[in-house]
Amino acid sequence: MSESPRPIAAPWWRPDRFAPKRAFLHRRAAMLRQTRDFFHERGFLEVDPPALQVSPGLEPHLHAVGADLHRPEGTALRRYLHTSPEFTMKKLLAAGERQIYALGHVWRDREGSDTHSPEFTMLEWYRVGANYRDLMADCEGLIRAVTAGEPLRRGDLVVSVTEPFERLTVVDAFQKFCGIDLLASAPDPKRPGSDAPAAAILAQDARRLGVRVAEGDRWDDIVFRLMFDFIEPHLGRDRPTFLIDYPISMAALARPKPEDPRLAERFELYAAGVELANAFGELTDAEEQRARFGADMDLKQALYGERYPIDEDFLAALAHGLPASAGIALGFDRLVLLATGAERLADVLWAEVQ
Repeated sequence: MSESPRPIAAPWWRPDRFAPKRAFLHRRAAMLRQTRDFFHERGFLEVDPPALQVSPGLEPHLHAVGADLHRPEGTALRRYLHTSPEFTMKKLLAAGERQIYALGHVWRDREGSDTHSPEFTMLEWYRVGANYRDLMADCEGLIRAVTAGEPLRRGDLVVSVTEPFERLTVVDAFQKFCGIDLLASAPDPKRPGSDAPAAAILAQDARRLGVRVAEGDRWDDIVFRLMFDFIEPHLGRDRPTFLIDYPISMAALARPKPEDPRLAERFELYAAGVELANAFGELTDAEEQRARFGADMDLKQALYGERYPIDEDFLAALAHGLPASAGIALGFDRLVLLATGAERLADVLWAEVQ
């Protein structure tokens, strides 16, 4: 007996399919206007970075969409759609801009879920002379402005944005939700060979909590798994949460905290358990950045059998003089998702990726 063919879904543009999301999309359009108004009123300049780049972004676990360009004489150039406009925007800071933002599309391969899309809208902004705590104030002001103070929603969760947002360090979060002293096992990135013994110590705690640990797992791998299972679901449930001060090994583009170089000036913003933003006090040391890029691409090669080129022009800009600054990337579609109470990211996108 043969299987019945699967029913073919109606195209997304069919009026009967499109109608249920129209209110979400009209709200999205209003939030775009309010976002631009927010930054304009604070003296930011909107910039428009090109999407095609030599290097798409070098986080080990992000996968880029490649594109081949051809010169008129036929020479092929390998380029990538950026996973973030970060490198270009930092070059603009090196060129002399001081407060800039970009609101545009980025691409990430191997993405797709109720809160992921391979093509999505990212809001990214940078401030010269600011630190990551200044960006927390920006986030609070922005979210209150574009929601008019109305709560964010995800399923049964209702998240107030009118009270001061919670600030929780990664170390405190591990102690609170896992009963783990994270820094007791943390590796020293400047000491080769320190990751394996650090991972072995943390693996004992993870197994105690019932978390699967595989042979060869790195310390960061175990940290991410513990965060996903035990910490992220608790973040931003009553009010948004800034998860701050990550171990330095988990912040490839962030500068160390002056008062504790084991930690980095990095935070992530969560609401209703959903990550909304990722921010850094920016690393400005070109040689240190080169070393971190190299380590990240070695890891990517080991894990996925691929590596992306380093943007030498970006490192030249750092060496020329990237001023002390802070920068942040916020998933605009996710913010719309929570502001509207929609179920899936696809419900707040104008058209489906095909």
